Amino acid sequence: MALTHKPTPSLCYAAGLAAVYLGERVLEPGRTGTTAAIVGVAAVAVAVVLGLRQGKRQAVGRVLPLLYGLGLLALALHFSRDTLPALFGHRALEVSSPKIDGALSVLWPAVMLASTLPVLLVELALAGMARAPVVDSRRVHAAMRSGLGISFALIFCFAIAYVAAERNIKADLSFFRTARASVATKKLVAALDKPVEVTLFYPPGNEVAEELASYFADLARASAKITVNQIDQAVEPGRAKALGVSSNGAVAIARGTMHEQLQIPVKLESARPKLRTLDQDVHKRILTLSRGKRIVYRVQGHEEKGFTPPRDGEPFAALSHLRELLQSQNLETRDLGLAQGLGNEVPADAAMVLLVGPQRPMLAEETAALLRYFQRGGRLLVAADPDTASAAAPVLKGLGLELSETALANDRIYWARTHQKSDRTGIAPATYATHAALATLAPFGAQMPIVMSGAGALTKVSVLPSPAPTVDLIIHTDPSTWDDKNGNLEFDQGSEQRKAYAVAAAVTLRKAKATPGEKDQPSEEGRAFVLGDSDALSDLIIINRANAILTLDAVRWLLGETEVSGITNNEEDMPVRHTRKQDVVWFYSSVFLAPILVLLAGWAVTHKRRKRDKAEDSREDSREVKP
Repeated sequence: MALTHKPTPSLCYAAGLAAVYLGERVLEPGRTGTTAAIVGVAAVAVAVVLGLRQGKRQAVGRVLPLLYGLGLLALALHFSRDTLPALFGHRALEVSSPKIDGALSVLWPAVMLASTLPVLLVELALAGMARAPVVDSRRVHAAMRSGLGISFALIFCFAIAYVAAERNIKADLSFFRTARASVATKKLVAALDKPVEVTLFYPPGNEVAEELASYFADLARASAKITVNQIDQAVEPGRAKALGVSSNGAVAIARGTMHEQLQIPVKLESARPKLRTLDQDVHKRILTLSRGKRIVYRVQGHEEKGFTPPRDGEPFAALSHLRELLQSQNLETRDLGLAQGLGNEVPADAAMVLLVGPQRPMLAEETAALLRYFQRGGRLLVAADPDTASAAAPVLKGLGLELSETALANDRIYWARTHQKSDRTGIAPATYATHAALATLAPFGAQMPIVMSGAGALTKVSVLPSPAPTVDLIIHTDPSTWDDKNGNLEFDQGSEQRKAYAVAAAVTLRKAKATPGEKDQPSEEGRAFVLGDSDALSDLIIINRANAILTLDAVRWLLGETEVSGITNNEEDMPVRHTRKQDVVWFYSSVFLAPILVLLAGWAVTHKRRKRDKAEDSREDSREVKP
């Protein structure tokens, strides 16, 4: 029988399904969405009619019309849940018959899959016989059976996933390893001045207890002041109550009369997330016990960056991640402005003061208060920007520094954030001096560059203030960096210079010798850490590991805790974050693009194989024809 197949019914069927999808999921509810859905259902019905008419003239018979009919049935099941009852004045099945609605919500996608995928494979099989004198009906039926087989396999997988979700059955197939004791935590316990007792409340032979015992054994080897015990809460309820523990699945860390608690479930499957971050949690709790809570003040009132995101959502203006880092070091953050007494003196309980990204100049009295605090042994962390360098200039001058008003740029090594020319101001310095303020970061060198956006160059003032501080320029840019004076983001030979610019400084002011009867002498040296870019501490950039390490190093140096510098271990899987637009792209790519690519690859391989087989057959025929 001559082949007269045309894909018109299948195209009509596909267009109908697309129209229904647009009406139900993409277009706004109302007349537009309803119209699209009605047109889609009508197109599927037309496909059934056209398929029946065409099937009478072909050997494939009613294969395609039957599949179109299954698709129409799936749509009927879908609309019978809420749309059809609403037309007749009835409540949706979700309200009137929840069980039936649940069954239909699972049934209609299965029927739709069992109809649509075979249609696609049958059309591909028919397309492969476009030039054949007759239609091989066995090949068409084989394609249909293949489509049904794949559909049933997918439906089975979906059913397993649905049942597992309903019964809350989970299986963690990801890589798992308990975080080991880091150098930072070992240094912390080695510096303890009083014994710390760790009590594991778990039953004997527990897997989680074995993981915990292995971790704390490393700490015990690092310091003789760490002792570890394991008891069953049910056996010694009195001891558990004294440590605030009410059941097994807890780690109590006690130092004298103070104690901290860490909840880790008894079952290993549930405890895995906590075990991955064990070192960070233990470090934080031992730090809380060994050092009292201290207060860090953030200067505000001059449009500085804040700990909470601004209303416009500008990521460079938020310091919420910085606050989290400070809190992990047992530091409490508070605001400091004229209302909190900055016009007179910095509060006496200030362990450190932050001045991050001021946009407007401070009052002379505020500047004087900050500098007096520094001269008395206070600790300052200052991060200013070149475009508002004048706002921080008085404070920087008192520290013996100047900040250029010209942003630095680099056309070779930079942060390609938007892939535009403006990215050249996103420099990546990685030349670190050997300084206690970079105790952890400096050994990495170029392996771990920090990121700065629109940074300015720091230089020492020609005339140091009195008393004169010691200024160390400790971070420099790559030598290919230039000062973009005209802002065109291009290096202009002659007017601009490529060299290694300083972008961070450590300032110290040693205690002067006290004279007899003199009061208000500093108890320790004043320290200041200065950055030529406030964006380096913002939420958008501080997630870069090098920036976070730089911040912790600077804070520990300012607070005089360089003996506990280092990075805590973390085996936690980093979450993959996407924007809303990226989520949409990934959704449609995984639902439509990936299957289409797989089918196209299969078609290409099959077509190539058939072409090779035909060539071999023609060669054999030619050999038979030769005398």
